[in-house]
Amino acid sequence: MTDPATRVGRDRYLDLLRALALVRIVTYHAFGWPWLTPLFPSLGVMFALAGSLLAASLERRAAPAVVGARMRRLLVPFGVFAAFVVPAIFLHGWGPPDPSQAGGWWARLLLWVVPLDDPPFDQWAWQVNEPLWYVRAYLWFVLLTPLVLPVFRRLPVPLIAATLLAVSLLQLGVLDTGDSAALGRILTDLTVFGACWLLGFAHHNGQIARLSPRTTCALAVPALVAGGWYALTHQTQQAYDLGPIPLAQAYWSFGFVLLLLRFRPRDLGRLRRVWPVDKVVYVFNERAVTIYLWHELALIAAVLVIDWMWSVPSLANSLPLRTNWWKYVLTWPLLVVAMLVFGWVEDLAARRKPQLWPRSRTQG
Repeated sequence: MTDPATRVGRDRYLDLLRALALVRIVTYHAFGWPWLTPLFPSLGVMFALAGSLLAASLERRAAPAVVGARMRRLLVPFGVFAAFVVPAIFLHGWGPPDPSQAGGWWARLLLWVVPLDDPPFDQWAWQVNEPLWYVRAYLWFVLLTPLVLPVFRRLPVPLIAATLLAVSLLQLGVLDTGDSAALGRILTDLTVFGACWLLGFAHHNGQIARLSPRTTCALAVPALVAGGWYALTHQTQQAYDLGPIPLAQAYWSFGFVLLLLRFRPRDLGRLRRVWPVDKVVYVFNERAVTIYLWHELALIAAVLVIDWMWSVPSLANSLPLRTNWWKYVLTWPLLVVAMLVFGWVEDLAARRKPQLWPRSRTQG
C-alpha cells in the first residue's frame, strides 16, 4: 500500500484516486463484474500512486530509511492480519500434507511475516488469501525502487518500453521462468504493473505534466487498444476480466493511468468544500492497508450475518437477502468495525500517535 495521507502538502487528486481504487476493489470482490476491471483498473492506479510517493520520499531521505519505513508501514498491519488469519486456519485442521517434508512446510510460514512470495494457506481460506499477491508485489517494488529510480531518471522512455516488452515476451512464452513458480509469480507482477510504477516516477518528476495532450493520447490510446483487443480475443472463464489476462492488464492499465495522471482536474477545491466526501477520502487514505487486507473477511462476515438473518422471519421477509447488493451494503459497516479494531495499527507502523478513528488536524 502507499503512504497514508500526510497533513501538509499532499496531492488531493492522488488521495481521491486511491479512495476510488479501494471502493472499486471491494465492489469487484462483492459482485465479480468483469467490466469493472477495464472501467477503473484499480491495481495499476495504486501501483502508480505508490511509485510517485516513493520517488518523492527518496528525494528527501536516504534509501535504507525510506525502504525501512515502507516495509514497516506494510508489514506491521500485515503481521496483525496474519496473527488473526493463520491461527484460524490451523484451528480448521491445516497442517503439513507430507510429514517427510514438514521442515520446508513450516519454514514457508515465514512468508506470513515477510511475504516475498505467496504465504501458504489452506484451500478453505482461499478467499482471504486471494488479495495478498498485491502485498507481495508491492514489497518487491519497494525493494527494487532505489535501484530502478536512478536508471529511470536517465532512461525513462526506454525503461517503460522495456517493461511493456518484457511482459509481452513473458506472457507470449518467448521468455521462460523455468520450473520456479515463485519466480514466475514475481516476474509477472513486476512486468505487468512495472510500467504503472514507472509512470508514478514520471508523475513525481513532472514529466507527465509536461506532455502535450496530443503526445499523451498518442501513447495512451494505442496501449488501450492493444490491451482491450487482447482482453476481448483471449477471454477466460471470467470473460474479459483483466485479472486473469496479464498482457491485457499491463497495456490497458498503462494507457488508463497515463490519461488519469495527465488529464487531472484543475480545481479540487470543491472536494474540500463537500466535507463528507473529503472526510471519506481522508479516512480511506489513512486506513488504506486495513481496508485492503480486511475487505475479504468483511465480505465473508457479511455472508455469515445474512445466514443469521434468514433465521429471523421478520428480517427474512422484509429484506432482499438473496441479492449481492445486500451483502455489499453489509460489508461497509463491517469494514468500519475492522478499521476501528485494527486500523490504529497503521498509526503505530507510521510512528504516529494511534487514533481509534483518523482525524486530520484541520478536522480536530
